[in-house]
Amino acid sequence: MKNIHTWLSEYGESHQNHTNKIIHWICVPVIFFSITALLYSVKLPWHPWNVAMIVLVAVIIYYLRLSVPIGLGMMLFSSVCLLLCHWMESVCPFPLWASALILFVLAWIGQFYGHSVEGKKPSFLKDLQFLLIGPAWLMSFIFKKWGVRIWSNGIIYTKITKPIECTIRFLIFLQGKIKPIGE
Repeated sequence: MKNIHTWLSEYGESHQNHTNKIIHWICVPVIFFSITALLYSVKLPWHPWNVAMIVLVAVIIYYLRLSVPIGLGMMLFSSVCLLLCHWMESVCPFPLWASALILFVLAWIGQFYGHSVEGKKPSFLKDLQFLLIGPAWLMSFIFKKWGVRIWSNGIIYTKITKPIECTIRFLIFLQGKIKPIGE
């Protein structure tokens, strides 16, 4: 398994152009959110769970395997996405999946435009895992600016178990405790 530094370095090779980087700072989070929203729209029979919660647990485990700081950062961002989905579902007059689909398409148009400006193919055409590395790449810049060291690690169960448990508890809390505005 590649380490986080190798993934980020390889991803960065096709993201050198300033315009493409700016587009990625907008479109990558929008794509992550829109996928979360599409999955959030698929409700499971055992309320309050939805498909997004289950998929995000797996995604966070993937990030934690690469780097605990990246995993924790992505756990926080994923939680924000879930909160935003919950809010949008409760206040928007149209279905969450519809707005998510529109955002998804527009963000991908932006991504492909950025890569046409860059003159390089998107990294995920080489390896689909790069679809998950894009958000980690952006998170690494945020951490660098904050002075947070991103270390690479294998599976360290003692560092993974507690954050996952906390995420699951937080997601359950969000689903059960937060009421739509006006209720």
